[in-house]
Amino acid sequence: MEKVVLATGNPHKVKEILPLLEDLRFSVKLQTDFFNEEVEEDGLSFIENAIKKARFASQKTGLPAIGDDSGLEVFYLNGEPGIYSARYASDGQSGYTSDSLNNEKLLQRLKGVPYKDRKACYFCAMAYVRSATDATPLISMGKWCGEILTEVRTSYGVGYDPIMWIPDYFKTAADIPLEIKNQVSHRAQALNGLIKKIERNRNDRT
Repeated sequence: MEKVVLATGNPHKVKEILPLLEDLRFSVKLQTDFFNEEVEEDGLSFIENAIKKARFASQKTGLPAIGDDSGLEVFYLNGEPGIYSARYASDGQSGYTSDSLNNEKLLQRLKGVPYKDRKACYFCAMAYVRSATDATPLISMGKWCGEILTEVRTSYGVGYDPIMWIPDYFKTAADIPLEIKNQVSHRAQALNGLIKKIERNRNDRT
């Protein structure tokens, strides 16, 4: 069975992604099985960062790799926090900031903004490379939209989930069960699209 490295050490991402890879004919390894070093996320888009992570993991392990990058875009704020979602409270400087601080900053930036202008979308880019020098990486994107609340509604949930209201479910993203999230989230959409591309690519080479 072909091995592939999942280029993340984030336990929350692993929890979401691994169940979605069960049907793929890969033996999935985590990058933390090989190394703990993190690549600098200095790309200007989710896609650039996803490719960079995948290439780095492939370079370190000699195996095919899947990288991802995701974040939240608020339309009223011209796409903030975007690629800086994980370090928003530090004004995009290197190093992650806590979810609570990031949420607090976003709520402050949207203070007084009416609900009709609080639309936001999670975006996720996923990239698959056969090697570190793969000139044609496979790319897939996912999008999951909702509205930013005016206050934190839960004491649990990761990222912006405690303040991200999903109208289709009448719940915050934090309150949506994982088994449902794994069908509809931005990460699920991106990964399902990537799996289809990997399978198609395999068939083209056989």
